[in-house]
Amino acid sequence: MMNEIDARRSPRERRRAAFCLAALLLAPLIFAGTAVADGDPAAGKRVFARCQSCHQVGPKARNLVGPELNGVVGRTSGTAPGYTYSPALKAAAIVWDHDTIAAFVANPQGVARGTRMTSPGPLRPADVDNLVAYLASFAADGSAAPAR
Repeated sequence: MMNEIDARRSPRERRRAAFCLAALLLAPLIFAGTAVADGDPAAGKRVFARCQSCHQVGPKARNLVGPELNGVVGRTSGTAPGYTYSPALKAAAIVWDHDTIAAFVANPQGVARGTRMTSPGPLRPADVDNLVAYLASFAADGSAAPAR
């Protein structure tokens, strides 16, 4: 049923409004379950080479300048055992997923002002997908994570 406001809109404006409403309503369905993007863990290992001076993953991973990243996907920021985090990162309470990792790697200070992490430099979206897939391949104990 068309109301008074819709009657004053042009057909193009009504189509655009309908499209926007549909996109808004369908977005949760489209993006549900995309916390971890599809990526290639093998390619992500090459991307992770930029991170290895500060972070480790795998069965023998330990905290270095930055925390070890086993089981990081799905973990809350500031909670890796045995690592002393900046107050900013502990207070941020970020749950690490594809989007939060992408934002943090691109601009750590923009996500958690006062964090000690510096940006590894710009990453292409495919590199981020691959990096997250690589990180997601490790369980909290450093073993291979179950396939998602």
